[in-house]
Amino acid sequence: MISSESVLESGDQPCIRLEPLKNTHLPGKATPTGGSCAVFMDGSPKVTANGVHDIEDRILRITGYYGYNPGYSSHRREDGSESHAETPGSETSGESRSYRTCTNAVLKVLGGLLMVLCVSSSWVGTTQVVKLTFQSFSCPFFISWFSSNWNILFFPIYYSGHVVITREKQTPIQKFRECSKLFGEDGMTLKLFVKRTAPFSILWTLTNYLYLLALKKLTATDVSALYCCHKAFVFLLSWIVLKDRFMGVRIVAAIMAITGIVMMAYADGFHGDSFVGVALAVGSASTSALYKVLFKMFLGSANLGEVAHFLSTMGFFNLIFISCVPLILYFTRVEHWGSLSSLPWGYMCGLAGLWLVFNILVHVGVVLTYPILISIGTLLSVPGNAAVDVLKHEVIFSVVRLAATCIICLGFLLLLLPEEWDSVTLRFLANIADKKSEEHGEELTESSVNTRSRSRANGAVSIPLA
Repeated sequence: MISSESVLESGDQPCIRLEPLKNTHLPGKATPTGGSCAVFMDGSPKVTANGVHDIEDRILRITGYYGYNPGYSSHRREDGSESHAETPGSETSGESRSYRTCTNAVLKVLGGLLMVLCVSSSWVGTTQVVKLTFQSFSCPFFISWFSSNWNILFFPIYYSGHVVITREKQTPIQKFRECSKLFGEDGMTLKLFVKRTAPFSILWTLTNYLYLLALKKLTATDVSALYCCHKAFVFLLSWIVLKDRFMGVRIVAAIMAITGIVMMAYADGFHGDSFVGVALAVGSASTSALYKVLFKMFLGSANLGEVAHFLSTMGFFNLIFISCVPLILYFTRVEHWGSLSSLPWGYMCGLAGLWLVFNILVHVGVVLTYPILISIGTLLSVPGNAAVDVLKHEVIFSVVRLAATCIICLGFLLLLLPEEWDSVTLRFLANIADKKSEEHGEELTESSVNTRSRSRANGAVSIPLA
C-alpha cells in the first residue's frame, strides 16, 4: 500500500496520514472530513522537503489514482522520464564510440593494405620502365639526374595537401619558413643549404645511379632482391655508429642477406656481367643505408613537412650543382644522347613520375599507416618483378638464384621484427596456455555436472570421495 506524509502549515494540528482505499467505506470508523477540508482549502501549494507539491499529490491520492507514487508528481515524472531517457542515450553513445573505434581500426588496416599495394606497384613500375627506357636510351646518369630533379615538386604537393586538409591556412612562404627549422633555429642559410644538402644529395644520386647500372647487367628481380639488403646494412651501421640495441635475430638476418648476395654472385661463377651487376646492386643498397643512417644522425626524426622541404631542397641542389656532371659525360662521349628531340621523353617522364610517386608514398605512408607496411610494400616488389620477368620477358631463374632471393627476403622479414618481439611472443604463448587450461577446466566442470544430472535422472546418488 502506498502512503504519503505531509506537514500542515496551521499551528499545532497533527499530521494526517491518508491512504488510498480500495473500499469507500471503512467499518467501525468515521470518515475524516475536517482535516481533509483543511488540506484542500489551503490556497497556495506547499512544497515538502523533497520538493513535491502537496495539493497535486493529495488530489492524485484522494481521487483514487492507485498508480500514483508519492513524491513523483508531474514535474518529478518529467524529471524521471528525462533521467530514464539518458540511460539509453549513454548506452547508445558507448556503442557508437566502440563502433567508431572499430571502424577507424578497419579503415586504417585497409588503408595500410592499399598503401602496400601502391608502394609495391610504383616500385615495380619504376624498375620495369627503366628496363624499357634502356632499350632506346642507355644513359643511366642522365636518367637519374632527370628523375631527381622532380623532387622539387615534393614541397608544392605537400603544401597543396596542407591547404586542402587543414583549417588554419598558411601562405607558402610561412609554411616554407616553418619547415626550414629542420636546418636550425635560424632557418636555412646558403651555408647550411650546401653543408646539409650536399652529402645527402650525393648519396641520393649514387644510390639511383648504381641501381640503374645494376639494371643494365641483371634482371629486375635480382636487382630488387639485392636492394632489399639495405635493411641489413642499416641495422649494422646503426648498431656500430648510432649504438642501437643489439639483437641476435637481426644479426642472423644480416648474415642471411650476405649469404644471399654471395649465392647470387656465385650463380654465374663469379665472373662476367652477373658479378659486376651484383656488386653494383650491393653498392646501391650500401649508399641507401648510409643515407638513412646519416639522416637519422644529423636531422633526427623530422615530420612530413620537414621531409618534403628537405627533398625539394635536394632537388634544387641537384638541378643547380649536379647538372654539370651530365654535361661532362656528354662531351666526353661516355653518355652521348644526341639531340634533345630524339630522347624518349614519354618513358623518361613516366619513370620520373613513378619514382616521385614512390617517394611520396613511402614518406606519407609512414605518417598515415604503420611503417612496417611500407617495408613490406618494398619487399613485395621482388615477387612483382619476378612475375613481370617471367610473363613478359620470359626469364628463366636458376635454382641458386631462387634460393638466394628467398634467403634475402627471409632475412628482410626478420629485420622487421620489433625490438621487444621475444618478450611479446613469450607473453602471447603464455596467454594461449592460460586460455587452454581455463577451457580444459570448464570442460571438466561441465562434464561432471552432466554426469551428476544423468545419475540423478537414473535414481542414483553420487557420493563425492574425500
